[in-house]
Amino acid sequence: MTRGRLRVYLGAAPGVGKTYAMLGEGRRATERGRDVVVGLVETHGRPRTAALLEGLEVVPRRSVVYRGATFTELDVEAVIARRPKVALIDELAHTNVPGSKNVKRWQDIDEILDAGIDVISTVNIQHLESVNDVVQEITGVPQRETVPDEVVRRADQIELVDMSPEALRRRMAHGNVYAPEKVSAAMANYFRVGNLTALRELALLWVAGKVDDQLDRYRADHGIKGTWETRERVVVALTGGPEGDTLVRRAARIAARTKGADLLAVHVTRADGLAGADPASLARQRTLVESMGGTYHQVVGDDVPRALLDFARGVNATQLVLGASRRGRFAQILSRGVGVETTALSGSIDVHLVTHEEAKKGRGRRERSRAALTRKRRLAGWAVATAGLPALTAALAPFRDVLQLPSEILLFLCLVVGVALIGGMWPAIVAAVGGSLLLNWFFTPPVGRITIADPENLLALIVFVLVAAVVSTIVDLAARRTRQAARAGADAEVLSTLAGHVLRGEAALPSLLGRLRETFGLESVTLLERAGEPTPDDQSEPAAWRIIATSGAAPCTAPAAADTDVVISDRLVLAARGRLLDASDRRVLEAFAAEAAVALRQERLEQEAGLAKPLAEADRMRTALLAAVSHDLRTPLSAAKAAVESLRSRDVTWTDEDRDELLATADESLTRLDRLVENLLDMSRLQAGVLGLSLQPVALEDVVPRAIDDLGPLRERVEGDVSAGLPEIVADPALLERVLVNLMANAVRHSPPGHKVLVTGSRHDDEVEIRIVDRGPGIPPEQHERVFLPFQRLGDRDNGTGVGLGLALSRGLTEAMGGTLVPEETPGGGLTMIVSLPVSPP
Repeated sequence: MTRGRLRVYLGAAPGVGKTYAMLGEGRRATERGRDVVVGLVETHGRPRTAALLEGLEVVPRRSVVYRGATFTELDVEAVIARRPKVALIDELAHTNVPGSKNVKRWQDIDEILDAGIDVISTVNIQHLESVNDVVQEITGVPQRETVPDEVVRRADQIELVDMSPEALRRRMAHGNVYAPEKVSAAMANYFRVGNLTALRELALLWVAGKVDDQLDRYRADHGIKGTWETRERVVVALTGGPEGDTLVRRAARIAARTKGADLLAVHVTRADGLAGADPASLARQRTLVESMGGTYHQVVGDDVPRALLDFARGVNATQLVLGASRRGRFAQILSRGVGVETTALSGSIDVHLVTHEEAKKGRGRRERSRAALTRKRRLAGWAVATAGLPALTAALAPFRDVLQLPSEILLFLCLVVGVALIGGMWPAIVAAVGGSLLLNWFFTPPVGRITIADPENLLALIVFVLVAAVVSTIVDLAARRTRQAARAGADAEVLSTLAGHVLRGEAALPSLLGRLRETFGLESVTLLERAGEPTPDDQSEPAAWRIIATSGAAPCTAPAAADTDVVISDRLVLAARGRLLDASDRRVLEAFAAEAAVALRQERLEQEAGLAKPLAEADRMRTALLAAVSHDLRTPLSAAKAAVESLRSRDVTWTDEDRDELLATADESLTRLDRLVENLLDMSRLQAGVLGLSLQPVALEDVVPRAIDDLGPLRERVEGDVSAGLPEIVADPALLERVLVNLMANAVRHSPPGHKVLVTGSRHDDEVEIRIVDRGPGIPPEQHERVFLPFQRLGDRDNGTGVGLGLALSRGLTEAMGGTLVPEETPGGGLTMIVSLPVSPP
């Protein structure tokens, strides 16, 4: 069966008309002959929205009874059984009433889509999971109903329902969104112009991202390689050279000229890995790119121009920034270079060749020397050439009349190849030229003269020189590549080991420095930080340095004391002591230094986060406390104040029954207020460790009835079943009564009408268990411990009100008396709280 198609109307804010647009589309589809039904639509009392429902078939809703109240929800089975072509289902992010088959409405819609029915739905931007926290920060209103972004992104069609803030506020003022009595408060809070503008921008940006994904998918599906300039994207190519910072800043300025343009940096790595860039420079440039809001990427390719353009076309880039060539003029004559070649192949992508201070300076002696053979091998090659040519000539001289010239040439060629293998190209070429002169003088007629009588012998000698030069060049190149590969392999192994060392979870800085010291056999490696601000103008006193981290004995206390040091920034230096490192080893050292700087920054961020966490937690608790206490204090105070004001009123003559009822209301409200204040004070004493206890033998059959009486009107919903034969327990009678009152009140609040809370007692070994059993909805086992956190309320539909101290205080008081309080599931449904206290010794 083909899955149905999902169309979502995304609203920038409540009231912009997404439900109205959905119903309008439903009516138009009906007029076109499609079978359309209304699965569920919320009109919110808006007459114009309700008018669009006329003439559309509405599938009856399913009734759900929860805690004595009846609610209506989408009837998924009825919609599937009706099998329309299109179903209109409002509020994609809605949370279903507990007891429904699915928790969220979007899961209901998934079932309907799987049945092959098209669905049109609605959702507001504030309900998307990815922007939920941003919306709360903007509006100050938490959104508890959310939908995963991926659910909406999977929709076959998303249409933004937008409206300017001023137009939406006019709609509200005319009474088209909320009831007149709610308009003023809404416009002064959630629907302020600034809030609506921010929500509108969030919606536009989110939809733009979705459209961007659809465009990329369309281009991939249709094999479109060309650039479509729907959005500016600037790509800057980095080589790891010193000009990189200039290129990044220039590309950032180009991107900044077009609002919303993306900045991407890319580095092309050779496939063989032998011509790698400076990792420290690349790491610094990557940080610079990311600080400017860009992203860093790395691709592999031997053909740098084509690799750059393939990447640029892959991300649909419109502009490419390259640095002017650092090669010399002679090298540019032999090859056009990356910049010119990329420009020639760029097509519709604009290429910017940016000049810089390093242009035409060449790649430097250090870069060229990395591929050369060691000095020892070159000297050995010269020695073999100098001693081998006379020795071979002396060895062949007695056989001059026996051997032919081709045989003698082959023997000299073997010597030249050996010289190339040992000392490289130049000793081999000199050996080839010297060998040709010796062959001419000693073995080519006329002997003893630098002349050749036979033209064939001349050709043989020329071929000998050419072959010797070619072979020596190839051998030298192979030797260089072998040495480069060995060095690259060693570097890769070291860096791979380093990465694994850190990823295994060991302390970052000690791991880095310890691995570096072991790799290069150093005495110590130290990360130094400048203690004060650098003062370049004052050279009278040396700069003060402090050790951040070190590995090994005798750490360096200043960069001047190190054998090798790497400057990471103006304030950070990595100092190594033990031996001097050559240029190739220094590259790896610079990579370690860059990683050490990152590790130090992460450690300090973690420390700052650790310091901020208690403050954030305290602020969260304070906010929760203020929000909860403001509600729980206001409710009984308002009731008591209303009762007292009514009694004081001289405009009404109250009967004795009315007066008694008002006094009872005031008394009950003030009792609730007193209990709340006592809970708060006891919780503060518990947390401060200054709660006073009076432990003594207590008879449970005396405490439970008093606790039930303290419940006031709720006592009728509690049934006590405590045997008189239970032994006495060790407890504070007043605190135990408080614990039981809190637990029973909580159980009554969650029990459905008609079901009483049962309180029982039983002995188990040296403890007595008091069980408070309710038949409410219960709590999932994985959330049992959460109910004992202060300011938590689980299981209520209204989780945003109430202090939620009852269970937290009950556990704290129970543990203070030497007992335990644990929850468990009630057989058949509900929650049982078990208070265990020790039996009083005889």
